Amino acid sequence: MKKSIKIISFLVVIITTILIVLWQIFLSSTTSFYLVSVIILVLSMFPFFLSFEKSMPSAREMSLLGVLIALAVVSRAVFYLVPQFKPVAAVVIVSAVCLGAERGYIVGAFTAFVSNFIFGQGIWTPFQMVALGVVGFIAGLIFKKVKPNKWNLSIIGAVLVFFFYGFIVDLSSVLTMVTDYSFASVFAIYMAGIPFNAIFAFSTFIFLFIFGESFVKKINRINTKYGIVMIDNKSV
Repeated sequence: MKKSIKIISFLVVIITTILIVLWQIFLSSTTSFYLVSVIILVLSMFPFFLSFEKSMPSAREMSLLGVLIALAVVSRAVFYLVPQFKPVAAVVIVSAVCLGAERGYIVGAFTAFVSNFIFGQGIWTPFQMVALGVVGFIAGLIFKKVKPNKWNLSIIGAVLVFFFYGFIVDLSSVLTMVTDYSFASVFAIYMAGIPFNAIFAFSTFIFLFIFGESFVKKINRINTKYGIVMIDNKSV
């Protein structure tokens, strides 16, 4: 049943997205690449949230996710005055390692949304939501097969942040700052974002290297003790 719901959800997302893009390109008088992108981003979140809702999470699971999201938000807010140097992605990655890929996406997306009430909501918010969500989702998939330690946690975390988070968030700059969509202009935007992405990736590496492994053990201990989240028919 759950598998059927996921398949139907993804089909709805794909069909709706195709229709919107076709309408924008062929029927609309002016094509808004930003509108198309935002709609695609919002729709891409739909299967994850629907799947989570259909799983009927317990009060304990909701409490644990709420605490992790709050911790991620606070970790971003504490370093408010230090541009890009924030442990928020590290918290999202640890959450995904312990609770699985789908919940990693949920923690990442909600963290970006909630924390932007402090940092400021804007056209960049859906991009940040999907970017952090994707980082959590991919981390969950990787560490489902790989046993986490401080080295692979920190290295994989830094790579995910630099490439996936950086690419998705910088896309919002491309769509809002570039009027002439040429290779040179798009390339310039992505090159300008490299220092910021590198700092964010470096901070993720540092926090995961120092705190990641012990953080994973603590969450796993709580999860196992109370049987909060079941993955592959067993507690993580």
